[in-house]
Amino acid sequence: MLVEIWSDIVCPWCFIGKRRFERALERFAERDRVEVIWRAFELDPEAERDPGTSVVDVLAAKYGGGREQAEAMMAHVTAEAATEGLSYRLDIARRGNSFDAHRLAHLAREVGLQGRFVERVMLAYLSEGAPIGDRDTLVRLAGEAGLPADRAEAVLTGDAFAEAVRADERLARRIGVNGVPCFVFDRATGCAGAQPPEVLGRYLQDALDRRGAPPAAGDG
Repeated sequence: MLVEIWSDIVCPWCFIGKRRFERALERFAERDRVEVIWRAFELDPEAERDPGTSVVDVLAAKYGGGREQAEAMMAHVTAEAATEGLSYRLDIARRGNSFDAHRLAHLAREVGLQGRFVERVMLAYLSEGAPIGDRDTLVRLAGEAGLPADRAEAVLTGDAFAEAVRADERLARRIGVNGVPCFVFDRATGCAGAQPPEVLGRYLQDALDRRGAPPAAGDG
């Protein structure tokens, strides 16, 4: 069973969704039959690479409600994150471009460490105030996730995996993914948003049912 998860590093709901999906997967009896692929989705493709405007100022400008409304939105998502054991520090997060991080996520998939890398960069951006568009920072985070530093540096100094990121985004548009997180099960059904583990578990079970359960020992 294939589960594709479209997400962005800078999306606080995506990290919450990641935790909830992990909980659903832990409870799923056939979890060993599930392959997970993280797909790229840029919420802010025009963001500068260098750390700049604070997240609260970005939200205030985007939704037009001023800093008070933006701070209330941040408090709400921070409280939701805490229910999943995540400690957000959105007050120190800075707007940054996530394209290079998505490129490294494709490298991480190639070496079998994609989930670990996605975890590390989300934590760095949302909880540590890391400048997610800074290439030295990304090389460090890649190394902490177990990726070879020399390969990460080579990716970031060239254009490796750039087309793979764009292909993820084209695929998202083609199949109707227009927000993140979005979980797509065997390209047959999709679940948008950081849904509770119980909901995600039902999608996993439905996908398994469509495939058919494996025969019991001795059958056939």
